Amino acid sequence: MRKIVVGALIGLGVVAGTIWVSDQVTLEGERTVYLVECRDGQWEELRCTGKLVAGPQHRFRASRSRQEVLFWVPGSKEPSGKYTDCHVKDRGNWTCNTRVDQKPAIAYEMVDDRPTRGGTGLTQPFHAIQKWKWWVLRAGIPAFSEASY
Repeated sequence: MRKIVVGALIGLGVVAGTIWVSDQVTLEGERTVYLVECRDGQWEELRCTGKLVAGPQHRFRASRSRQEVLFWVPGSKEPSGKYTDCHVKDRGNWTCNTRVDQKPAIAYEMVDDRPTRGGTGLTQPFHAIQKWKWWVLRAGIPAFSEASY
């Protein structure tokens, strides 16, 4: 009986870990983008010639009922921003019309849970990585040299 309980707990732990790593379930229905920075080097497309380090997280909360998207950087003193002229399908698929006078985020569109890059002045430049890789870098383990997107 004890082996069955231990096996079930390990199985549940593996399932929970897989869900957490994939970032498919969040408590608030948000989408987090994990940025990386290239310290003491330059970006050559997705490759960092220096040391790849964990950067800030950027969060997006898309509201289908209000057709708007809130965005912010957790722990930052910067105020959050909001896109109000949006077409929201779900938290990982939305697009917003932006204005030049509006505070830019890293993206004004999310397709298949990934932010798309915008035109100059409409978005902030960024390089991002998967959640689990970001946590490895944040722990100080220099295991990677390329961003995912």
